[in-house]
Amino acid sequence: MYEGLKILLGGIVADAASRPLHWIYSPKKLKSYIKGKKDIAFFKENKCPFYSVPLGKNSGYGDMAQVMFQTIITSRKKSEIHNNFKKNIVKFFGPRSNYWKNLKERKKYKKIKWKRALRGEWLHQNTLETIQNIKAKKRVTGGTKVTETDGFAGAISFYFLVSKEDKEIKKIIRTVANSHKNVLYALARLKIIDLASEGEKNPIQKFIKLNKKNKYFREVVKDIKKVLKLKNQNHTDVTRMLGKACSDKGNFQSSIHCIITSSNYEPAIIKTIKSGGCNCSRAFFVGSYFSALKNRNIPLDWIKKTTHAKKILEYL
Repeated sequence: MYEGLKILLGGIVADAASRPLHWIYSPKKLKSYIKGKKDIAFFKENKCPFYSVPLGKNSGYGDMAQVMFQTIITSRKKSEIHNNFKKNIVKFFGPRSNYWKNLKERKKYKKIKWKRALRGEWLHQNTLETIQNIKAKKRVTGGTKVTETDGFAGAISFYFLVSKEDKEIKKIIRTVANSHKNVLYALARLKIIDLASEGEKNPIQKFIKLNKKNKYFREVVKDIKKVLKLKNQNHTDVTRMLGKACSDKGNFQSSIHCIITSSNYEPAIIKTIKSGGCNCSRAFFVGSYFSALKNRNIPLDWIKKTTHAKKILEYL
């Protein structure tokens, strides 16, 4: 359990560290914000153009992971977790929540010229669809319109604290994000982190070796090999080329590039933040990965700044 909690903590902290500079897609603007600044992580002023929450709070990715963690520790038995997870998603993100109260304004962002950040949380598309599907009593509730990483965030606690069985993990992922691509890349992330936690010297290469003949992961292996060829190139440039947005496969590939060009937790997260776009989702994966490696510690002052870290620390 300790290892799983450390992995979750690594993702939650990395997401919170990136949050004030989340979703900045203009390299020029991002450079102007961080120029001459010593502290990039937990940036003191919110510069995210879409939403603003207090320093130390998480994005919708970190919050989804936290909802599953809370579900696990409050469920009396394993068989209750799936249904309780759905109930808690509605409770945390749905009507009467902080996320829901901004929904009317948040829905306008593609229809109007966006001028200022919302005060409060931003409800993700997958999460919105999930709530609608839960209320409609659909058997599989995850969103289908986007290929973003909410399913991975929702599944990471379950994978490392409850079960690593593919069938069970896929069910959890599809509760939040219900498409082949959502499940494929979420599962790949989890298995790479797992290899890191098992002490593999090179988890990325080990994943390729284990899955080079696996038809299910054929596309993922191909994607990773493409990234390996770009190892000597600047990470920000590679992220711009492969994808800095929320969606897979670009999000996954950019995260892999950060992993193979970084040696430990803190510089990897700083590098992710500086590359812009949906850095919170990438940081969540990268932070989880580096916290799984032996002797790759999360900075203590970062943990202290992360609101959700307190609850995880109670169980460590």
